[in-house]
Parts: sequence; structure tokens; C-alpha cells
Amino acid sequence: MVTIRRATPADLLAMQHCNLQCLPENYQIKYYMYHLLSWPHLLYVAEESDGTVVGYVLAKMEESAGTSDASAGVSSSTGSNQAAPTRHGHITGLMQIAHETMREEYKVTYVSLHVRVSNQAAQHLYKDSLGYQIHATEVRYYADGEDAYDMRLWFVPSRSRKHD
Repeated sequence: MVTIRRATPADLLAMQHCNLQCLPENYQIKYYMYHLLSWPHLLYVAEESDGTVVGYVLAKMEESAGTSDASAGVSSSTGSNQAAPTRHGHITGLMQIAHETMREEYKVTYVSLHVRVSNQAAQHLYKDSLGYQIHATEVRYYADGEDAYDMRLWFVPSRSRKHD
């Protein structure tokens, strides 16, 4: 059985291991530590009953000009080293908890993330399971030159938004 809980410093290497197994964008351990120190309420892991971390979400608040934008949350990275159907469930659960925390603790109006244009599975997960919409395409966003979709999930009705 898999449980989802808030990440601790002891989880950082396991989170990095998941990332190395399932994503082409990889980060140094200091990246995870920075997120844990800056937004400790926005990092979660999915853990097997034996303590093995099988997925994670690394979220943060948007930073612009050195200040936090109270309206925007960002999912920096999600990963799971499980087979596709299981992975889908872990990531959905992890993202839902991160969304709830951003809404309740940071009062965000939306959350955004980037997805490779070629990553149909992730697009399906974010659009169909979590309700994200494609906001824009960012040309050559990734280091290998691939474009990314800027996807957003709004928590307020469109008529209440100050900007899209």
C-alpha cells in the first residue's frame, strides 16, 4: 500500500533517485534542499509500506524580482518510478495534495507547470485527470531544444481573474 506524506530531509536522495529514473531533466541535490527549506509544506512523497519512496512532487511559489507572487503556485517536478497505471495514481494524489496546500496556505489563484510537447502521457494526466489547460507554448524551453506547454490549473472562475 502506498501512502502520501510530507517530505523530510531524509527523503531528498530518494526523490532524486526517482527523478533520475523517470525524467530527462535532472537536478543536483541542492535544488531539492532549496525547495525543502523554502517551501517545506509543498514537497510530498509517495511511499510504499516498506519505506521505499516511489514518487514525489516538488512544488513552490512563483518568485519574481525576489518576492513571492501570492497568486501563483508552480509544480517544479513530479516523478514516479512505478509502472504507468500505478505512476498515474501516485502523481495524481501527490498533485492534489500540493494543490490543496497551495490553495489553503498560500491562497493561490492558479498553479502552473511545464510539460514537453512530446509527452502525451503527462498531458493526458494533467488535462484529463487534474483539469489543467494549455496556456501557452514556450519555444525551446528544454535544454535539448524541445518546446514546452505552459499548463495552468485555475482555482478561481475566469470572470474573477485579473490576468490569464
